[in-house]
Formats: sequence, C-alpha cells, structure tokens
Amino acid sequence: MSRAGAASLVCLLAAAVNGCSAAGDVKHMSTAADVDTNPASNEAVVVFMRPSGWASATQSSVFDVMPGGPAVLVGIVAAKTKVAYRTTPGRHIFMVVGENADFMDAMLAPGRRYHAALVAGPGFKARFVFKPVHADARGELDGWLRETSWVATTDDSRAWQEENRASIETKRSLYWPKWIDGTLGPREALTLEDGE
Repeated sequence: MSRAGAASLVCLLAAAVNGCSAAGDVKHMSTAADVDTNPASNEAVVVFMRPSGWASATQSSVFDVMPGGPAVLVGIVAAKTKVAYRTTPGRHIFMVVGENADFMDAMLAPGRRYHAALVAGPGFKARFVFKPVHADARGELDGWLRETSWVATTDDSRAWQEENRASIETKRSLYWPKWIDGTLGPREALTLEDGE
C-alpha cells in the first residue's frame, strides 16, 4: 500500500471515531471567495488541497524547493482548504511540512493546470504526504474541489516563513536524503500529461 493510501485509510478509520469533515483554522493566510486557476500560455498552475478534515488542528505548509535554491512558500494549507500556485513550466520539486517533510517531483507543461492532495497521517502532530492527481485518476477531484475553500498567501504568510526558516530548512535537510534513497516510500510525481 502506498503512503498516501495508508494515510487515507487512517483518515477513514478516524472518521468512524471522530469524523473527517472538520475544517482547520486558517492561520497566516487570507480566505478568498474565488481564485483564477487558468494559466497563461507561458505558465503553469498547481492547486494543492487538503480535502480531509482529519488532523484539523495542524496546518501543512507547502514550498517549491529546487535543489540549491531557497524554499519558496507556496502556501499554508489547513484542513478543507486549497491554494493555487502560479509558476513557470518545467521541473519543480515541492515539499510539504508538518511533523515531517515529504517531497513531490513535478514536470509542468505550459498552459496547464495540475492538482495534488495533501494527505495527513498519524504523528505527534500530523505527518503529511503528497497524493498527485494523475490524468487517469481524476474521479475524486471534483468532490475535493467542492469541499475545500480557497486561501491565498499574504505578507503575514511570508513573515511566518521568515520566522520559521531554520525549522523549515532543518526538516528539508533531514528528509531530503530519505526521499532520494526511497526510505520514505515511492517517490510521488506529477507528469506533463497530468495537466488539464
């Protein structure tokens, strides 16, 4: 079973006891009624979402972390929220941080929109993994988009990143080699064809 599958199973079990529908507190982000996710011809858009309400007390932060470069904040994603990241086409590596850090490779085509879920699993707070939405497996996507609300980065988001930069980079350094060597499990990825 994949890491995302195992985390989904945990959420299903938790739903039987506590429910998986709770929305999380939105901290350091602004809420938005609607967000334009249509990419221009020279850019790509990736929508990151947490469709489950499990681990609603813990937020997950997402970064663009190409090797050798600084971590660029994509957004802080609470349970039942989503954020759109407008970026350049080509290769990107994304990192989600909770109690742990996990990574996802992405090859993005110009003029295309991509989606990835952030799945919470058990931990002292919550551990997160990526679940990319592949072109041949979009069955749950419409429901996920309906069940999540938009958030957007603000000056407060960027201030939060600066205040927590040391912790973010420590988790990046600790978990990156484990992702590279496969210790964290199969390496998840978005491919060019996964865009719409």
